[in-house]
Amino acid sequence: MDEVKVYVGLDVHKESIAIAFAQAHTRDEPHFVGTTRYSVISLTKALAKLGAPSELSLCYEAGPCGYGLVRALQERGYHCEVIAPSRVARQPADRVKTDRRDALLLARLHRAGELTAVVIPEPADEAIRDLVRARDDAASDQRRVKQRLKSFLLRHGHAYTGKRWGPKHELFLSKVKFEDPAQHIVFTEYRLAVRFATERVERLVQALHDQTASWRWMPVIKGLMTLRSIDFISALTIVAEIGDLRRFPHPRDLMSYLGLVPSEHSSGNSTRRGGLTKTGNTHVRRILIEAAWNYRLPARIGESLQPRLEGQPQRIIDIAWKAQLRLCHRFRRLRARGLHQNKTCAAIARELSGFIRTYAQSRA
Repeated sequence: MDEVKVYVGLDVHKESIAIAFAQAHTRDEPHFVGTTRYSVISLTKALAKLGAPSELSLCYEAGPCGYGLVRALQERGYHCEVIAPSRVARQPADRVKTDRRDALLLARLHRAGELTAVVIPEPADEAIRDLVRARDDAASDQRRVKQRLKSFLLRHGHAYTGKRWGPKHELFLSKVKFEDPAQHIVFTEYRLAVRFATERVERLVQALHDQTASWRWMPVIKGLMTLRSIDFISALTIVAEIGDLRRFPHPRDLMSYLGLVPSEHSSGNSTRRGGLTKTGNTHVRRILIEAAWNYRLPARIGESLQPRLEGQPQRIIDIAWKAQLRLCHRFRRLRARGLHQNKTCAAIARELSGFIRTYAQSRA
């Protein structure tokens, strides 16, 4: 790319794009160009008045419109970045927000180099990520409809005390009867909703297996599955959401990205640390928090983990076993100190993310 002469900030919405620019190598205030409709053709016509594509550096905040615009601009020779909205510095006293001001702010900060760009996934990787999130949404819907059915039965004195959703539970449901026809209709509709939701989850899980069979990140997924409590869905979620784990220079960077580090508000001699920052990717953070709970048990290679170790290099197996020994010991030690189990799980999840980054580095 040639030397950048103009930095352009775009405030993108589904129907319009506000454009502002700042001249490079100067301290002049940015200028507002105007607003155009959401169209690559209209946008490139407006950008042509500012200079050649090689002389412009564009940016806009990540939002619901996705990555279609940045890919279209890059195909036309523009250098364009998608910015993390949470990292855009805004003045606390600034209580006026307009498209014009947002575009001017982006242009100013882009020229100063104070913006943080997000990683733009490949179209194939984004498609897998969409499928992973669709399965996650389907699983959430399944939990909701199951809870509705359980609540309805409990309210009418038909509570089940055994293991739910197995053959015995289905036999129990088939024998439940209501005297009022209206209540029986409600009961039947809830049962059908549970069945449809379960079938939907199963279809999406099978689709994930089919679509990822030849995916370029499949070796990484199989490697992560050697870790305890990281099954296919968990490993797939981690890789689909984060992408190349090697883009984090240090494990601490991955921990911070996932929001697994404690917040802090220190000033002078006063040091105050709070709960987790909970920034970054919520999907992966939830997966790791749930996985951390399994390390409360002694270290062992069970029947569910043994098949996942077969065919993996010895160095990968060694990392997985080292992680299990350390995390199981640390879980017991933290609990023995009286630390709350939720805080213990957060600490274990933080260290587990470090081992995940170590594994990625071992493949480099």
